[in-house]
Amino acid sequence: MSDTTPIRDPNSDRLITPQNAVLAMIDYQPEQYRGVASVSHEVLLHHVTMLGRVATTFELPVVLSTVYVKHGMGATNAELREALPGVPEVDRTTMNSWEDADFRGAVEASGRKKLILAGLWTEVCVAFPALDALAAGYDVYVVADAIGGVSKVAHDSAMERMVQAGAHPITVLGLACELQRDWGRDGADRLRAIMRAYFAGLRH
Repeated sequence: MSDTTPIRDPNSDRLITPQNAVLAMIDYQPEQYRGVASVSHEVLLHHVTMLGRVATTFELPVVLSTVYVKHGMGATNAELREALPGVPEVDRTTMNSWEDADFRGAVEASGRKKLILAGLWTEVCVAFPALDALAAGYDVYVVADAIGGVSKVAHDSAMERMVQAGAHPITVLGLACELQRDWGRDGADRLRAIMRAYFAGLRH
């Protein structure tokens, strides 16, 4: 058995790689968290923060967006901002971020066609851009455990709607493992660190 498997072309790989995907994180703001009832806020915050750390660790380009901050809505929560140092916020008024030219332009500027989506709430801020991005030819992945809806019915219905349209549900830890792919490759320590933080956070 070889120590590592050959690395497939990271740009054309059918799976997610650090070179072929872009992550959009949408509306992780205090008002949005308060409306979530499909998952506990503690678990949600842990997964959201870990998703930010995964993106930073694997150097994924991130489009971080907020809604209506300039008119009084709170900005991105501090834990996520800390996990995404230096990533600017794209503020919007649109409920559907895909309809905002700055947001859509930031995704397009990445040059990547695999779009990983996470946001609050599932039925609005995730579902709307997911459907539009699919129609625009993107391969859309929804981070199911880092999002939440105003009820379990709202979250589940939105997930079903997106999957039926062609989106792929993934999880935070699954994404991290997909980005690393092989324990024998350089950088495996970063995945071990993520796993330690992930499981430690779930025990508290």
